[in-house]
Amino acid sequence: MTTLSSPSMTASDRCDRCGAQAYVRVQLSAGGELLFCAHHGREHGQALRAAGADIHDESQKLAATSSTAAPDER
Repeated sequence: MTTLSSPSMTASDRCDRCGAQAYVRVQLSAGGELLFCAHHGREHGQALRAAGADIHDESQKLAATSSTAAPDER
């Protein structure tokens, strides 16, 4: 995957396909930008790369997120 110089994505960035939090930013070769959740980024990534899109994938952030609340947050 290609790393872009765009700023990191935040929780307010939403997937253009389903509205979930976006972790993948796609810069289209013809111009324009798409944002995808990790699921839709994986689903469409191969075709987008084949079309010459630049892809910035931050889905590794998902592994760093705890799936349960800390004891003081329960």
